[in-house]
Amino acid sequence: MKKLILFLFVSSLGWGQNATRQFDHVEKSVNGYQVSVSDGVYYFSAYSGKIVETTFIPIGQKHPVNSHAVIASPKTDELVMNQSNAMIILTTNEGLEVKITKKPFQISYWYQKKPVISENWGYEKAEEVEKIHFNLTQDEMLYGAGARALGMNRRGYRLQLYNRAHYGYEEHSELMNYTMPMVVSNKCYAIHFDNAQIGYLDLDSKKNNMLTYETIGGRKTYQVIVGSDWKDLLKEYTSITGHQPMPPRWAFGNFASRFGYHSETEAREVVNQFRKDSIPLDAIIFDLYWFGKEIQGTLGNLSFYTDSFPHPKEMISDFKNQGVKTVLITEPFILTTSKKWQEAVDKKILGTNELGAPFTYDFYFGNTGLIDVFKPEARTWFWDIYKDLHSYGARGFWGDLGEPEVHPAKLKHVVGYADEVHNIYGHEWAKLIYEGYQKDFPNERPFILMRSGSTGTQRFGIIPWSGDVNRTWGGLRPQMEISMQMGLQGIGYMHSDLGGFAGANDDPELYVRWLQYGVFQPVFRPHGQQEVASEAIFKDEKTRQLAKAAIELRYQMLPYNYTLAFENHLHGTPLMRPVFMEDKNAKWSESSADEYMWGSCFLVNPITNKMEGSTHPIQVVQAPAGTWYDFMSGSMLNPLKRAELTYVPDEKLKEFEKTNPSSSKIDQVFLVNGDLSSIPVLVKGGSFAPMSPTIQTTDNYTDTMVIVHYYDGPELTESQGIWYEDDGLTNEAYEKGMFKLLHMHMTQTVKKTNLLFTPEYGKACSNHFFQYEVCIHSPRIPKQIKLNGRKLKVEVINEKMYVRMRLNEDIQNIQLIW
Repeated sequence: MKKLILFLFVSSLGWGQNATRQFDHVEKSVNGYQVSVSDGVYYFSAYSGKIVETTFIPIGQKHPVNSHAVIASPKTDELVMNQSNAMIILTTNEGLEVKITKKPFQISYWYQKKPVISENWGYEKAEEVEKIHFNLTQDEMLYGAGARALGMNRRGYRLQLYNRAHYGYEEHSELMNYTMPMVVSNKCYAIHFDNAQIGYLDLDSKKNNMLTYETIGGRKTYQVIVGSDWKDLLKEYTSITGHQPMPPRWAFGNFASRFGYHSETEAREVVNQFRKDSIPLDAIIFDLYWFGKEIQGTLGNLSFYTDSFPHPKEMISDFKNQGVKTVLITEPFILTTSKKWQEAVDKKILGTNELGAPFTYDFYFGNTGLIDVFKPEARTWFWDIYKDLHSYGARGFWGDLGEPEVHPAKLKHVVGYADEVHNIYGHEWAKLIYEGYQKDFPNERPFILMRSGSTGTQRFGIIPWSGDVNRTWGGLRPQMEISMQMGLQGIGYMHSDLGGFAGANDDPELYVRWLQYGVFQPVFRPHGQQEVASEAIFKDEKTRQLAKAAIELRYQMLPYNYTLAFENHLHGTPLMRPVFMEDKNAKWSESSADEYMWGSCFLVNPITNKMEGSTHPIQVVQAPAGTWYDFMSGSMLNPLKRAELTYVPDEKLKEFEKTNPSSSKIDQVFLVNGDLSSIPVLVKGGSFAPMSPTIQTTDNYTDTMVIVHYYDGPELTESQGIWYEDDGLTNEAYEKGMFKLLHMHMTQTVKKTNLLFTPEYGKACSNHFFQYEVCIHSPRIPKQIKLNGRKLKVEVINEKMYVRMRLNEDIQNIQLIW
């Protein structure tokens, strides 16, 4: 029987540890310091001034050296030791401290003289389990553990760490397809348990102020990560686990997708109809039917079924000429009935049983074996298939069922049994494809759509989605939470099947609302079971036009969204952000997922309840202090005073107060239009938002079409923004100097606003020039406007200032005199 290791966190930082553990001595180690105690050795090291790592190795045990998640190396001189008779203090240059009390033995972590967290009982070996206890304060909220539908504050749950799909989930799901051994506290620190093996995270389920990490074995290693703010925390975390590569620009366009397209003829008709209806489209995704006529019995064929797709290369080429890229689904299962079964057996690329023969078992799709993605020969075999499909013109790959969906515990991989590596199977699969691109297509950005991974998988370019969500309002509601939670754990591209996946519920209003939300999620990809069409082209006229408007807005957002991708690539900052990430005073948002920030400029309030036919199609939106604009109308919004909330329609006020019991303490409340034409989206005063005209494919995008919108914030003294551009295709374009970056800076006094636009060009940028328009939104009417010292005419439309100018010089300075 495998031993169970438990890492436990308990309430008071002052509690002692195991009374039987005796401090022996401390000495310098290769990467830091080691502290010997009566039952083992602790190793302490630091990756930066804000990240320390602790490992405990009990006497008689060996420590697995390799981490699946951490790719950085410890800094050998980062920790400085001070020792007294009673205590050892290891300190980084940023003020992160490890305090080790000698008697009674205890380890605690402090940042800038304030307590973070501490071990309590420390390591304890029982008859069948191993435990490590930590203290947890009584008032903190907990995020993390991967993708779940539980509410933002996940404290109170014991959550299994075992990637498993949950078909048809809605508002509550304790186990889904992407789990992670990571906890994030609302006190702006994180603990990453650096271990691949399955287990549990107990987030104080017994209400005794304990946080418990449990595992069947492996590394007893964890990193404590702190940050000066939320963005700094994620910057630190991704500095050791890796940064998300920039996706290709077309990944931010519209996808045609369903389960699935049965033939070449059907796929061509879909693409042609999008073009006929002038609905933008950038990619088409092929589900199972590209390699077989039936769902069951064909997994593992991994080549085009020519009866249905007689001319795949020509089809893909024709789509490319229309600006549409092809994405193909693949699975890691090779059925015994598939065309490649015997080849897989002969080349020994499958997981095995105890005798070394392929481990076969039954699941929904048939009798199968599983590719051992940890085995070098299997990785080569699988990549050769991808390379061949790439030669057909495929420009993206979808890795489905990669939990793996069914993974028997007795199945043996080259590196260990299934439960030892189950949670990093998807991680290794994404790595396989990413490294294949690095070797054979080094200048091309991969598109890797997968639903399972682990901590650190972002560095392989994973684009994960939230699984087979139900096609209901209950399925829509948790999507904001799931994406924000994953963003706090370094996974910036979590998104949902727009419209919902599971079931045959045909609700046009739900479809429209999901797509309107999708404009402001990382990937815009309608997808669902084929009983109800996912594509806008198959909807009734009213629904089609509303969906078309949402898709067109998605394309108008392209330069802004692409800049968010750049920020994520550079610093690990997620595209979808909890409001508290942008405003530390927005405490109400720590436990709410009703709204979120899309980048630093847009506050998005998705409509997740049926409203059609309502006599009061309005939404109550709360926002941090400052000036806010209605994005759809361009008008500055006036906040309601608390007393004025009595004018809100009764059902809206009750709903608002039910979900926001502390609403009397929030910064501001706005009433925003919530009719079927749009969801409430607010723009923060002081924002710079680059926008594009509507285009039919990102192939037609050019930055000379861009309009930079500036939204006046009269109360501010300063604000800033950036706009990033490259060719949208070249891998590591920024690192290679093939980019241009516009720095936008506002400074302001009572009488004058100054807008400065300063370009930066990479050393290999072929187009040293920015040409764009600027549109200024403000309720104030300036006495005078100057562009580089030249006076401009001011237009007043509906009592609002409207200024639009074309800038084509290198450094631009706009002055507004009030």
